[in-house]
Amino acid sequence: MLIHTVQSGETAASVAAAYGVPPGLLISDNGLPEDGALAAGQALAVRFPQTVHAVKQGETLSSIAAGYGLTLRQLYQRNYSLMGSPRLSPGQLLVISCLEERLGTLFTNGYAYPYIPREELRATLPYMTAAAPFTYGLSAQGGLLPLADEGILSAAAELGTAPLLHLSSLTEEGQFSNSRAQAVLSDPAAQEKLIGQVLDTVSAKGYRGVDVDFEFLEPSYAGAYAAFLQSLRGSLAPLGRPVLTALAPKTYAGQPGLLYEAHDYRALGAASDALLLMTYEWGYTYGPPMAVAPLPNVRAVTEYAVTEIPREKLLLGIPAYGYDWPLPFQQGVTAARSLSNLQAVALARDHAAAIQYDETAQAPHFSYTDSQGTAHVVWFEDARSLAAKLRLLAELGLAGAGFWNLMRPFPQGWVTLESLFSIR
Repeated sequence: MLIHTVQSGETAASVAAAYGVPPGLLISDNGLPEDGALAAGQALAVRFPQTVHAVKQGETLSSIAAGYGLTLRQLYQRNYSLMGSPRLSPGQLLVISCLEERLGTLFTNGYAYPYIPREELRATLPYMTAAAPFTYGLSAQGGLLPLADEGILSAAAELGTAPLLHLSSLTEEGQFSNSRAQAVLSDPAAQEKLIGQVLDTVSAKGYRGVDVDFEFLEPSYAGAYAAFLQSLRGSLAPLGRPVLTALAPKTYAGQPGLLYEAHDYRALGAASDALLLMTYEWGYTYGPPMAVAPLPNVRAVTEYAVTEIPREKLLLGIPAYGYDWPLPFQQGVTAARSLSNLQAVALARDHAAAIQYDETAQAPHFSYTDSQGTAHVVWFEDARSLAAKLRLLAELGLAGAGFWNLMRPFPQGWVTLESLFSIR
C-alpha cells in the first residue's frame, strides 16, 4: 500500500489508472463518491492486489476463504466493500492478497455506543480484536446502570470480535461523576457489590474482559483506584478475563490537573492486564483549533508511559474523527462541531478547499467559508496521520491500538490498519 496525495484536477479514475489498480477498489477503500470526485490535497490509500477472486455461482464467503487458506475475518478485512456482510454476487471481485510488508501483529480495540448504525458496526468489527459497548455506568447506589448492548454483542459474536464490558463512572445523564466513583472506592462493601455485578454480567452476556474508565478522580483516590482494579482483576482472573484500564495522557508523574493526578501510571499498570493511553482530544470541542492528536504530543505521552508500564501492556489511543471550528475562536464561546473524516473530506470538496498537511502535527487540515460568510477551520484524521501513529506504535513496541470511536465511517483508516499490521 502507498498513500497518494491528490493534485488539483485528479479523479479516482485518473489516480487508479496512474497506479494500474481497479478504480472500484480505490473508491471503496477510501469511501469516495461514485463519480470519483476528489479534493485537492486529499490522501488516498492505494492498494496493489496480488491475487483477486471472481465469485462463481454457488460460492459462499466461507468456501472462498477456506479455498485460499484464509479466515472469514481476513477476507472481510481485505474487502471493506463487503461491509461485514456475507452476501455475494456472481462476478464480484474479492481481494485475496496484496503486495505489502506488514510491521507486525496488533491487538485492536474499539468503542461504540449501542445506537451505532448496523451497517457501520458490521463493516468495522472485522478490524477489531475486541470491541467495548459504551458504557456500563454507575448508579447513585454504586451499582451498574443498564446498557442495551445486545446488538453489538450479537454482531461481535458473528464476526469473531471479542466483546469487552466497559465500566465507567458515567451517570444516567452521560456525565462522568467522580463523586459516584469515589463513593465506591471508599467503601469496601460497595466495591464487593459492584465487582459481583460485573462478574454476573460478564458471565451472563459472554464478555471476554472488562475495560475500566474512571476519570476526574481526586488525587487522594489514586491508591484506592489501583487497589480496586487489583481486586477486580483478581476476581476475573479465574475466569480468564483480563482487565483493561484507560489512562489520562500524562507526560510526567506529577502532572497537575484533576484529569491526571489520580492516574498513577506505575500503580495502575501493575493492577491491570492492559492499558489504553487516551492520546487524543488536544483539539476538542471547546478548545482552540488544532489537531485532535498531534504526533509530538502523542509521542511525549507514550515515551513517558513506557518508563512506568511494560510496553506489552500498552495500547495507543487513536481518534477516528475530526472537528470543525467556526472563526474567530473565542475561549468559552466557540464550540467546534465533531465530524467524521469522510465528512471532513466531503466538506473540503464541496467548498473547493485545498487540504493541507501539517508535517509537525502529522495531521490534515483546511479552511473554508460557509454560505453565511463565516470562516471555518477543520482538523481531522486520514491515512497519513493514522499511518504516522501506527508507525510510532511499532517503533516503541506497544501491544496495540484503541480507537475512539467506531461510530463514524473511516474506510481508508481500516484499510491502512490492515495493510500495515496483521490484526489479532
